[in-house]
Amino acid sequence: MEPRPSDDAPSHDALRADNAALRRELELLRTALERMPQGMCAFSGDDKLVLANAQYRKIWNLPAEAVRPGTTFRQIMNVTPGRETPASRDRPPPAPGSEGTRWREWQLDDGRIIEVLVSRLADGSCVALHEDATEKHQVQERVSFLARHDLLTGLPNRAVLREELDRALAGSRRGETFALLCLDLDRFKPVNDTYGHAAGDELLKQVAARLRHCLREVDVMARLGGDEFAVVQRGGVQPEASTRLGLRIVDTLSQPFDVDGHVVHIGTSVGVTLAPQDGADPETLLRHGDLALYRAKSEGRGQISYFEPAMNKRIEARRGIENDLREAMGNGQLSLAYQPRFALDDGRIIGVEALLRWPHPQRGMVRPDEFIPLAEETGLIVPIGRWVLQQACRDALRWPPHITVAVNVSAVQFVRSSVTSDALQALADSGLPARRLELEITETSMIKDPTVVLSVLHGLREKGVHIALDDFGTGYSSLSHLHRFPFDHLKIDRSFVRDLPDRADLRAIVRGVTTIATGMGMQTTAEGVETQEQLAAVRALGCTAVQGFLLGRPMPAEALTALVVSRA
Repeated sequence: MEPRPSDDAPSHDALRADNAALRRELELLRTALERMPQGMCAFSGDDKLVLANAQYRKIWNLPAEAVRPGTTFRQIMNVTPGRETPASRDRPPPAPGSEGTRWREWQLDDGRIIEVLVSRLADGSCVALHEDATEKHQVQERVSFLARHDLLTGLPNRAVLREELDRALAGSRRGETFALLCLDLDRFKPVNDTYGHAAGDELLKQVAARLRHCLREVDVMARLGGDEFAVVQRGGVQPEASTRLGLRIVDTLSQPFDVDGHVVHIGTSVGVTLAPQDGADPETLLRHGDLALYRAKSEGRGQISYFEPAMNKRIEARRGIENDLREAMGNGQLSLAYQPRFALDDGRIIGVEALLRWPHPQRGMVRPDEFIPLAEETGLIVPIGRWVLQQACRDALRWPPHITVAVNVSAVQFVRSSVTSDALQALADSGLPARRLELEITETSMIKDPTVVLSVLHGLREKGVHIALDDFGTGYSSLSHLHRFPFDHLKIDRSFVRDLPDRADLRAIVRGVTTIATGMGMQTTAEGVETQEQLAAVRALGCTAVQGFLLGRPMPAEALTALVVSRA
């Protein structure tokens, strides 16, 4: 008689169901294992392979027979085409016989980078995840490169230059010398403005390539921004070595460039500072290099200048003028003088030009060519220009309604402030009609950012403000600007007027200008008329008005009022 099964024992049907469920779970695990984006493998406590998925074989380029269960870890490593990286070797492994996780990294012979995360249990068995991290490393390397290099030219940036200066200065304390060459490009801005920023970028890349050919492997070159570069020259006898290098750079960059089919001529100026005598830290050397560069540019293009201690005195004097100018603004020391403009047909005063004056309490009258460029460099020209507009509009109310007041506007004011709002606010505050205000700009102002300037001038002209082109004939592409910009008035530069009675070529130029201006409905004023012969010449050549010492010097508003009354 067969024994009856216990009521608590599982039935055959239940066992079959459990086995089927277990097989389904195992199949799901096997499918998940094979479809994992990472490679996965597991080793027993005696380092024999238990399992490995397809992605593991693919990552390591392993044949199927190399990853059979029971294969030892050492056997697999013998066919692995790669080596552990220094970053991986530098990380300490977990203590033997202990649980822990270790990150490892391998560089394969084909260039790929594989990251491995190994989790080891107390019994010695382990599970490892493998991932192809090549793309991640490439991104990290690119980010690291961009943090230390200029994106456009691929040259090291200012941070790398400082590190190189620190290393070179450490060498200088052992008796070594080196030179820092600071340079920027001559005539780069007109190229950028004429042909566009893409052409300017292409030119900078070509400049960087040429500079590389001027240097030795031990020299380090960096782009500091814009069209500014720097070179650290180590070794050699100084200053002879830096002079040779500077001359080579000047000569190389003076050769013509081909930029998008355009032949472009630029150049460079070089400022040199020597270490350790000119500075014991990167900041001082860079500052002194900039001072030397500033002098090189002021002496003419294509020059090399070495730092001298006297340059510091000059920069201190410049800072003193800047501080005094700020104080003059706050204390109301600035003033305006007005130079009259006379109509040639009847001799009436038809306009005045507002000229900025600075009577310094200690220095006396400071020349405009001393402080106005400084005001433009520092941005002080913006509040100064706003004040000039306000004061000129108020003063103009003293004079008859046919007299206009002209105010010079610099390129910096277009870039750093709203000329439109400043002019309209001055008109609103004073009550002066817009037709009596004239803004004078130079051709240099137009080429800084022609799109912005053009928009501003058209907007002001629509409000009734007159626009004059000052110093006509001294800038770039003068005639091409006449049909684009809304000019009411051309002022012919004094350099044409000075020798007008004696030079037929200048008379032909001035006659051509007055003919064009008349055809376009513009007035023409000859500037700098100082003799009767010049006056007769500009009248004969068709100018409509004159301005100069012969008929009227700059004077305070009160004196101009008296002059207007007397002539009336």
